[in-house]
Amino acid sequence: MGAMTASTGRRVLLAAPRGYCAGVDRAVIAVEKALEQYGAPIYVRHEIVHNKYVVQTLEKKGAIFVEQTEEVPPGNIVMFSAHGVAPVVHEEAEQGKLATIDATCPLVTKVHKEAVRFAGEDYDILLIGHEGHEEVIGTSGEAPDHIQLVDGPGDVAKVEVRDPSRVVWLSQTTLSVDETMETVDALKEKFPQLISPPSDDICYATQNRQLAVKQMGAEADLVIVVGSRNSSNSKRLVEVAKLAGAREAFLVDFAEEIDEDWLEGVSTVGVTSGASVPEVLVEQVLEWLSQRGFEDVEIVKAAEESITFSLPKELRRDLREEAAAMIAQRTEAGDSAEG
Repeated sequence: MGAMTASTGRRVLLAAPRGYCAGVDRAVIAVEKALEQYGAPIYVRHEIVHNKYVVQTLEKKGAIFVEQTEEVPPGNIVMFSAHGVAPVVHEEAEQGKLATIDATCPLVTKVHKEAVRFAGEDYDILLIGHEGHEEVIGTSGEAPDHIQLVDGPGDVAKVEVRDPSRVVWLSQTTLSVDETMETVDALKEKFPQLISPPSDDICYATQNRQLAVKQMGAEADLVIVVGSRNSSNSKRLVEVAKLAGAREAFLVDFAEEIDEDWLEGVSTVGVTSGASVPEVLVEQVLEWLSQRGFEDVEIVKAAEESITFSLPKELRRDLREEAAAMIAQRTEAGDSAEG
């Protein structure tokens, strides 16, 4: 970081890593591969990832995004988003005679498995996360009788458990690390025997992106986070930037959303992007800044990332044939009943 203080004039501090994480990359490629392999339409339950540009791009290729499984006509393919779904959604798909592709991020799946295991051992599970977020809904659905949501430190006072010696905390994967640990500390004060998950639930990519923003936040007058407003991890980057010392931080989907007034009195701009943001959007922001005199770009590197995930196993089967077979079975069953 020493090289930064020596720089003069207008400059950009560019966070590394930024943008796509392995789970998002896997989910987006899964939609593209499914369209390639099976043809349009491919239905996707909820946004595959929380990014407006990605969703619009996939829609143009033939993906159809729906809010509920029931919106998908029988005999079609439906993909579950990277945020994961509750078991009841898999049941809905089966009842609706739909072939499914599960693009849930493997790190979210890990949290689901932890929830099932601790529920099986009859623990009370305190799930730290934001109410209404798809990931929280999916995880809660794995063990609804054992899980209660804790939406930040302010929620701790109302938490009640059956047995304070059998309590564990889990978390949404896209939270602020610092805020999560603040909530955990408050929970431990109330429940001293609180158990932590076997491994950190907040995903490596979320942590790395927050770490890079912390490193540049103290030197940036302004931080621009590229990401959509329904992206939890992108919104957390704005919060982290401000806490790290940036005078101001804003979330934008596209370069044209940047207000030139934000640059008044600014000599250093930090730029990063959420884990569901393609690099092309960051490049457009850098070009926008360059045109306004911010041509000097310095990389702020917080970590190396080399993790990749294999594509969903369902892409190795003929799902169109499976969906057609489901419809045929239902027709046969109907004929038998009539007979």
